[in-house]
Amino acid sequence: MSANPLHLICKIDDSGQTLLKNTMENLGLSARACDRILKVARTIADWDTSSTIQTQYLAEAIQYRSLGGEGWEG
Repeated sequence: MSANPLHLICKIDDSGQTLLKNTMENLGLSARACDRILKVARTIADWDTSSTIQTQYLAEAIQYRSLGGEGWEG
């Protein structure tokens, strides 16, 4: 999935945008890492039958990323 469709599918509220921006800056994440976080957050939102990515879903996806689990690094 390329970045353009991803950002159309992954609608985030203002507080979520701020959280993602701050996380990228504080952890030094790349755009690719940001896209991975968005994909996981979208999946979490789907599990909760939500049409938008709420800040709580984004925070959960960031926590999974912070664990450094297998699959996040490529």
